[in-house]
Amino acid sequence: MSDLSQPDYEKKEKHHKHMGQLGKLGAVAAGAYALHEKHKAKRDPENAHEHRKKQEIATAIALGGVGFAIHEKHEKKEAKKQSDNKHCH
Repeated sequence: MSDLSQPDYEKKEKHHKHMGQLGKLGAVAAGAYALHEKHKAKRDPENAHEHRKKQEIATAIALGGVGFAIHEKHEKKEAKKQSDNKHCH
């Protein structure tokens, strides 16, 4: 088997690292928006229900971003392990 047909594990590792960082960034941004909407709900009692809905959606998105970041961390570990195995042989 030629070296060209094998995947470049270092590239995969870097890709998963960047995707994990984007997941974390998305989680932080969504969390900040959720806090913003929570504050708006307190300040605007007439539309508090709408703000609470937006807060709940932003919270769910933040949790999804955290889950994605954790998933990418595991993918990065797997790519690193494959890269280490490739170099040992």
